Amino acid sequence: MKGFWNLTSTISLTLSILFLFGYSYEDVSAVPTTHLCRPDQRDALLQFKNEFEVLNSSFAYDCIINKTIVKPHRKTVSWMNNSDCCNWEGITCNPNSGEVIELNLSCSNLRGKFHSKSSLRNLHSLTTLLLSNNEFSGPIMSLIGNLSDLTSLDLSRNGFSDFSGPIPSSIGNLSYLTFLDLSSNRFSGPIPSSIGNLYNLTDLDLSGNYIVGEIPSSFGNLNQLTRLSVGLNRLNGSFPIALLNLTKLSYLALYENQFTGTIPHNITSLSKLTTFDGSNNAFAGTLPSSLFTIPSMESVGLSDNQLSRILEFGNISSPPQLRELYVGNNNLRGPIPATISKFTNLVELDLSHYKTQGPVDFSIFSHLKLLKLLDLSHLDTTTAIDLNDFLSYFKKLERLDLSGNHFSATNKSPVPVSPLLHQLHLSGCGITEFPEFARSQNMEWLDISNNKIKGQVPGWLWTLPNLTYLNLSNNTFTGFGNSMKHGLSMEQLFASNNNFTGNIPSFICDLRGLLILDLSNNNFSGVIPRCMENLYLVVLSLRQNRLHGGLPENIFESLTTLDVGHNKLTGKLPKSLINSSFLEVLNVESNFFNDTFPFWLSSLPHLKILVLRSNAFHGPIHDTSFPKLQIVDISQNHFNGSLSSDYFVKWSAMLSLGKNYDQWDDKYMGVSYYHDSMVLMNKGLEMELVRILKIYTALDFSGNKFEGEIPRSIGLLKELHVLNLSNNAFTGHIPSSLGNLTALESLDVSQNQLSGEIPQELGELSFLSYMNFSHNQLTGLVPGGTQFQRLDCTSFEDNPGLFGPSLDEDCRDIHMPTPHETPESEDEEEEEEEVLSWIAAVIGVIPGIAFGWAIGYILFSYKPEWFMNPFARNKRRISSTTTH
Repeated sequence: MKGFWNLTSTISLTLSILFLFGYSYEDVSAVPTTHLCRPDQRDALLQFKNEFEVLNSSFAYDCIINKTIVKPHRKTVSWMNNSDCCNWEGITCNPNSGEVIELNLSCSNLRGKFHSKSSLRNLHSLTTLLLSNNEFSGPIMSLIGNLSDLTSLDLSRNGFSDFSGPIPSSIGNLSYLTFLDLSSNRFSGPIPSSIGNLYNLTDLDLSGNYIVGEIPSSFGNLNQLTRLSVGLNRLNGSFPIALLNLTKLSYLALYENQFTGTIPHNITSLSKLTTFDGSNNAFAGTLPSSLFTIPSMESVGLSDNQLSRILEFGNISSPPQLRELYVGNNNLRGPIPATISKFTNLVELDLSHYKTQGPVDFSIFSHLKLLKLLDLSHLDTTTAIDLNDFLSYFKKLERLDLSGNHFSATNKSPVPVSPLLHQLHLSGCGITEFPEFARSQNMEWLDISNNKIKGQVPGWLWTLPNLTYLNLSNNTFTGFGNSMKHGLSMEQLFASNNNFTGNIPSFICDLRGLLILDLSNNNFSGVIPRCMENLYLVVLSLRQNRLHGGLPENIFESLTTLDVGHNKLTGKLPKSLINSSFLEVLNVESNFFNDTFPFWLSSLPHLKILVLRSNAFHGPIHDTSFPKLQIVDISQNHFNGSLSSDYFVKWSAMLSLGKNYDQWDDKYMGVSYYHDSMVLMNKGLEMELVRILKIYTALDFSGNKFEGEIPRSIGLLKELHVLNLSNNAFTGHIPSSLGNLTALESLDVSQNQLSGEIPQELGELSFLSYMNFSHNQLTGLVPGGTQFQRLDCTSFEDNPGLFGPSLDEDCRDIHMPTPHETPESEDEEEEEEEVLSWIAAVIGVIPGIAFGWAIGYILFSYKPEWFMNPFARNKRRISSTTTH
């Protein structure tokens, strides 16, 4: 019995120990898997999640992270209150403390504005914060300055909203930072010198903002820095000498700023430099040959500057390591140095717009066997290029630009099979035949615009399987060649300014990848094909053709630009345009549209250009809000009614354009550009404006039936360049608030029923070079500013009550004497006697001399039209400078 008890006790004790061990093991193992996340950290993250909107992925753009295209992903969707925050997507915790140390929400479809009390400040132990490729906005930097443990901070590429405001000096407190990326936002103001305190920084990117001023001298303290990019800002001054102290620097990007002066010869102190990009600045002088002696240098970018004199490479004993050399579009002149042939490691070479001023020996390029990209466009030489011989030099060439040069016969003999060109630019070469050899190439990009090619576009062109870009503009093509197989990869097709006739070809609808289609300035007729509704076009320009019928009812939802001006289109604007949420430019001018004002277009969040000019639009235009509108032209229609005094209060883009302008607004396709253009009445002339999305603003309400007073709120449109309210029925005074339009260049209020004085404030507008006040009922003193004194007399005619020094000197004939004038002056008496004597002589009837003097006196008193005409006497004209 005792033995049994001992056995039972032993078993029981053993089971108890195993149970306790198992319980303890389970409890210990649960710490890292179930209870690692600290409650305060979880609460802070959930609160942070609720501060922002999670966008639908279907409406989000692809992201670029580490030069790789990434699909957006809503990471915060996985964040649930009843789970461990350390297992949430984008979160990394310290395994010992349970504190969040890494927050990676890059490309997470988040949108919203940071505020100073954001729960992000409660994540005190963060070492890595990655928020790039979202739509965050607001002054986040004041909040970030408290996260003193940060080593990596990435706030780059925040969409339409963008972080904004100055970079605060408190960023200098983040002494552990090694990586800082604030690129592609709207940060403004100068670079804080406190960044020079970040001694551990190895990678700094401030590119693509609105930063001004010079690079602080404190940057010379960043002796661990290996990569620095401040490109695409508004920095100025000379080359930042402080950077020459950064001996570990391997990548230096200063492109697209306003740097001036020369590049120092002692740039060789940057002995580890592999990439130097100073393109699109105002660097001048000679390109220092010492730049090419840095042994590690692989890439030099200095295109689009003011470098002058002869290009020199210095003494080169062995082939340099240089792989990329961009010095195009400068003022370089003289012969291309023959020593270029020693750069046998070159892969990319740009010598465009080099003023060779004589013959060119193209054989000097024959040694550059590794070239993949070569740009020799616009060399200013009379030497003709034999394309067959030239291509035989290269075995790996993929991209070739010979635009603006002369050619010998390009089709005289077969072109070698190798190389297989991917891109070929032959714009403006004077060629008369289609380059047949392109048929045998692996063509992706072909530009033969601005030549003299006529006839049919060859059918084989549409069979090229990889052709994505084709520019046929400015030739004399008459038709598109037919093919059973079409290039389904085509993305951009430019065929403007040719002689195409007939209907728009149906094969266009088979190009399912087409994004840009420009068929403007041709003779196409018929209707817009309905099958085009199935395309995902970004830009569609059909202007200056003979198309009739209406716009397709189910218009293209993906469009940013729709231009169908100068056709014969009829009907109403389709209400389906309201679904074009990306639309920026809508131009339907000079058609036969008969509709009321499309108020519903104000719901389009990105609409910047609205042109309804010369149609049959009618009715009033009640108060509405266009937050992004920069150019509106509704002239030459039948709009009527009055405008309320606060009509323009909500037109915020014209209130302050700087808050709405994006550096990328005029870039649709990455490496290619589509420049929207339009014709506006500016300074009394029709002008074609290009790159209109960038900084231009204009408002044209002329040629309608508007009445009542000009709204006082028009003075809020401080970014306005052109204002045309002429040929209406406006009454009352010209609002003095126009004096607030400091950017105004052109003002036309002629042919109305305005009364009172011209506001004296207009005389202070220094950019205002064109004004027209004619054919009103204006009275009083004309402002005395210099610009008023330069105006043509016709700018004031048919306003008999105007007077002042601006008129008295040269425009006396357009206004009646007023109490402020003294017609009895000696000069006027002499002029009166001269005129009366002339009239009497014309009458010439001796018995009626006395009667003639009486008639002359009456004529002088009432100043007939011939006498008031400024063209009759003392006519003075000036040339108005036509900017933009």
